[in-house]
Amino acid sequence: MTYTYLPSSISSSKSLIFMRPHQWILLSSCALFLLGSTSATLDIISANQTIKDGYTIVSDGNMYELGFFSPGKSKNRYLGIWYKKISYGTVVWVANRETPITDKSGMLKLSQDGKLQILSGNSTEIWSSNSTVSMRSDNPVVVMQLLDNGNLVVWDRSSRKQSVIWQSFDYPGNTMLPGMKFGRNLVTGREWSLTPWKSRDDPSPGLYYHWLEPTGYPQIFVRQGPVLLWRFGPWNGHKFQGLPLENPNPLYSLKFVHNKEETYYKYELKTSAVQRILVMPDDTTVQLNWIDQIQDWAMYGIAAVKDSCGRYGLCGPYGSCSINRYPPCKCMVGFRPRVPHEWNRANASSGCERNRALDCGSGDGFKKISGVIFPDTRSSWYNHSMTLEECETACRLICNCTAYANSDISGSGCLLWFDELIDITEYDEKQDLYIRLAASELTDSQSSVIKKKRVVTVVLLTSFAVLLLFAVAYACIIKKKKRPHMKERGNWYGLNKKSNSVQMEDLDELPFFGLSKIIKATDNFSINNKIGEGGFGPVYKGVLEDGREIAVKRLSETSQQGLDEFMNEIRTIVKLQHRNLVKLLGYCIHGNELIVIYEYMTNKSLDLILFDETRSMTLDWPQRFNIIHGMARGILYLHQDSRLQIIHRDLKAGNILLDADMNPKISDFGLARKFVGFDTNAKTKKVVGTHGYIPPEYALYGRFSIKSDVFSFGVLVLEIVSGKKNREFSLDDHNDNLLGHAWRFYKQGRSIELASASIRESCIVSEVLRSIQVGLLCVQHHAEDRPTMLSVVLMLVSEGVLPQPKQPAFYSEESHSELESVSSVDEYMITLLYAR
Repeated sequence: MTYTYLPSSISSSKSLIFMRPHQWILLSSCALFLLGSTSATLDIISANQTIKDGYTIVSDGNMYELGFFSPGKSKNRYLGIWYKKISYGTVVWVANRETPITDKSGMLKLSQDGKLQILSGNSTEIWSSNSTVSMRSDNPVVVMQLLDNGNLVVWDRSSRKQSVIWQSFDYPGNTMLPGMKFGRNLVTGREWSLTPWKSRDDPSPGLYYHWLEPTGYPQIFVRQGPVLLWRFGPWNGHKFQGLPLENPNPLYSLKFVHNKEETYYKYELKTSAVQRILVMPDDTTVQLNWIDQIQDWAMYGIAAVKDSCGRYGLCGPYGSCSINRYPPCKCMVGFRPRVPHEWNRANASSGCERNRALDCGSGDGFKKISGVIFPDTRSSWYNHSMTLEECETACRLICNCTAYANSDISGSGCLLWFDELIDITEYDEKQDLYIRLAASELTDSQSSVIKKKRVVTVVLLTSFAVLLLFAVAYACIIKKKKRPHMKERGNWYGLNKKSNSVQMEDLDELPFFGLSKIIKATDNFSINNKIGEGGFGPVYKGVLEDGREIAVKRLSETSQQGLDEFMNEIRTIVKLQHRNLVKLLGYCIHGNELIVIYEYMTNKSLDLILFDETRSMTLDWPQRFNIIHGMARGILYLHQDSRLQIIHRDLKAGNILLDADMNPKISDFGLARKFVGFDTNAKTKKVVGTHGYIPPEYALYGRFSIKSDVFSFGVLVLEIVSGKKNREFSLDDHNDNLLGHAWRFYKQGRSIELASASIRESCIVSEVLRSIQVGLLCVQHHAEDRPTMLSVVLMLVSEGVLPQPKQPAFYSEESHSELESVSSVDEYMITLLYAR
């Protein structure tokens, strides 16, 4: 004879009510009547139906059960979900954790609008889901269902495709079930975190709190009240460092998702033969063994204190902890105790300091550290596509970068740390950490390697110099033979006699176009083919005989630029190749005609679209952000990665061209200047550029550097976001220009209001706010406060916390008026070129 049981209390799994089969059939019918169910399934209830204390519903696969229970020795009643098939009575979720019912009069009700309510005997609301569905019809189809994964879901089935109104997986307790997210929704702000029970008799939230921190590169943290206790991570491509869960594993898989909308961690079971849960122990049993194996299921305590190095930041900044020594803390190579007498008393919380200060300009080195859990990554930046070599280069160029590593255990991706390194634990991790040290702090072996490299470099350079001399001598002989043929290229040879700035060697690398061919291509420079005009002169669209479309820039008779700027552009751009720089196709010199031929850009220049009230409506936010990012990559190439390191000096919307796919290409290198190595600053008596885009140190004192281009880029960013010109911006209530207006909004926490109305529907708010803050960082008054373009590119694509900007230069229109009134500053003449 068979028997079936129902729980009267989950305080003991031995409390059973035995019934014969005919009694069970009768009781089931009564239960269905009490539940108000009209179907044979016990995992679903419909609107206005109730579950009273003493009755339960069971998931379709008999895995989970929902009902009222009393935990441990308590007599209070809670609505919860527990295992039914295995480990009977193990509670995995509680609804009214902080509001128990003192008797058995409670009931769970699903309202017509989709809200779950726990009511006491006098119909007092004890707890509710605070979720409702919009009423689209007089008879909405709302149901509650207990799924076989332990998720309690309220569905809206009034449409063909049912949708979730509310689910218990969005409100975790002390247990993380397979498929449950642990992290944060970055759009809505919803956080999926874990809190323990106060005790086995009291499920209300305890002192400990587990969460996934998305700042920098995400990690898992545990705190007790306000005190930070433990840290796991960062994610290494397979798992969180220090978390004793293996991946891959034949029983479960771990997954980490980190994008612009969500950051979360979860695990899924690969087999139904074994059930595993992650549970946060209650406050009285925090020190729990990691794995408690019970027949066909396993429970993991994720708040376990494993060893003496478990405490967060035990050894302070630049200190490392090991359980295999006492005291467990020591300073890393190249560092010494910050407060020695505290270390002598085994108190290392003050951490360590460098033996020798870093000197970014002279070239610091890096020490490889193996077998450690990486330091806290809240002040970090990451890129999953960079190689380790690219990662080192990026860190070396950013002076406050203190360490780098591969972000993935497989050897890919880049992770950079900024500021002090804290919470480093010596552990069996298979990733290497590279810590920045002064060159003099490197080991003897590293120094010998460096010396060998220097010897090899000297030998190679000497050999190269000898070969170069032979090459130059040979080239001179060849040039003498070619020179008579050069006379066929218009009258440029005679022009060369008048100006030493024209160098034949530069022009040999570039195709020459005869004037007749250019005239034919542009229909004799027809006004109908004119597509723009800059400081150099007008630009025309042309079509060559082979069908290629070209842009023809012709020196104007009234232009303040001339032969020097023309040759500067030729010599500069012919040696540059980048997807975000315009491609130079050739040149033409004939008499007084100086002409440069470029690839034709279908969408012309950025200013013609951005500042046009009608055309700007077609420029959505993804396109604008792509333009910002493309400009940044192009400028970074000029400053750092090109054969000729270039300061453009005339970055403005009119010099940003757009191809058919709206990809930006930087143009007009007539005012560009080359620099070598770290010599990135210069001074001039002739200040050239465009009002609204040049920084104060250049406008007033003639000092320019790569930070001059950074300033111009920042202005462009704010113009692209707002759709307004910096120089022509004005409001009735203040005299600020666009920079001042953006700064005013930023200080008031209203930066999003700077965005053009045309991008409100298409914008990603976090990207817009990040772009505005980067723009403000670039237009700070002092050049040394502005970031490098490498930092700008990193900040645009990262999700980390950005520095706070200071007040921008040219804060108000009065600043411009003062500038325009200056006829001479020191001995420097200001010659500013205006764009159309």
